[in-house]
Amino acid sequence: MTKTAVIVGSLDTKGAEFAFVKELIEKAGLNTLVVDFGVMGAPPFTPDINREAVAKAGGGDLARLAAGDHKDEAMQVMATGLAVVVRQLFDEGKLDGILGMGGSGGTSIATSSMRALPVGVPKVMVSTMAGGDVSAYAGSKDITFMPSVVDVAGINSISRAIYTNAAGAIAGMVSMETPPSRAEKPLITASMFGNTTKAVDHARGILEENGYEVLVFHATGTGGKTMESLIADGYIVGSMDITTTELADTVCGGVFDAGPERCLAASRAGIPAVIVPGCVDMANFWGVETMKEEYQKRNIYKWNPNVTLLRTNVEENIKMGQMIAAAANAATAPVAVVLPLKGVSMLDSEGGQFWDPAADKACFDAIKQNLKPGIPVIEVDHNINDPEFSGKVAETMLSLLKK
Repeated sequence: MTKTAVIVGSLDTKGAEFAFVKELIEKAGLNTLVVDFGVMGAPPFTPDINREAVAKAGGGDLARLAAGDHKDEAMQVMATGLAVVVRQLFDEGKLDGILGMGGSGGTSIATSSMRALPVGVPKVMVSTMAGGDVSAYAGSKDITFMPSVVDVAGINSISRAIYTNAAGAIAGMVSMETPPSRAEKPLITASMFGNTTKAVDHARGILEENGYEVLVFHATGTGGKTMESLIADGYIVGSMDITTTELADTVCGGVFDAGPERCLAASRAGIPAVIVPGCVDMANFWGVETMKEEYQKRNIYKWNPNVTLLRTNVEENIKMGQMIAAAANAATAPVAVVLPLKGVSMLDSEGGQFWDPAADKACFDAIKQNLKPGIPVIEVDHNINDPEFSGKVAETMLSLLKK
């Protein structure tokens, strides 16, 4: 069966560009399905799904939006509607990949629909914004961004090459077949940092020896969000959350903040989870000069020229302990908390720069004081990177999975 690339865009202002790309994709042997989310002028060709349908799916009135007096409302309605339409196309087996092109507004609307699709579905966004920070547009999904170089406004010697590459990219992605795995294994997620690499690698090896596949995520804010997005999408059977450092960034205003609901995905999905206060001794910032003046006077560690770590204090550790307890309390499946009594990171080991038993104890006590009765707290008299600790984490994960 011939596969279909869905093309989404504002045909009133960029109709010629989308017609050009549509023809190239079809020449590559794919079907196309065009969805128009423009609200002003008439499209130069008839889309497969028109703007009226998109506006209706977003709960809006196209006539009101087309008047031009409510651009903010139009953006929201069309983004919401497009996400609904695109997800429905995928669920009905009518979408094998998606391509969008646009400026900041078009990128915002198009990527809202891409974020509604599962990881692994080909997604290409040609955008004037692609040369900068696109994290807000990408969210936790695997969107491939292609800088348009010039504005998406007409077909010229530069844009012709860009649009051709974009058509080739989505056609190639959609045409590729993922090689079958030798054996489908249940998926476990694990969170990791440079300061917990040894622990995660050891625990991962034990889980893999027992027939599981472990997906490791770098706890950089985006990493934690992506991990929890996969959990929410139902791909994962167990969560081994060894590195909950992103909570420190939430509490301290660091750059790796994954939001206050970090750690809650496993509880909401109803899958077994092991939670460890890993690397909660450190909040992450860029260069020292970017930190608050009050932080610059505290215990800091220059991890590399671009990343500076702030040692969290007792008050901050109490807050993180409360957040971890709240996540565990929300669990609807077996959950356990494992505490490394001799340090929560490589730096937080005896003699290390972040060694602070009082701060660690504040976190551990807050967890124990706020946990519901019956949730096990396993205390291990080792540093987080000691094999005795990571082995206990893996053993606990396996035990919860059996339940």
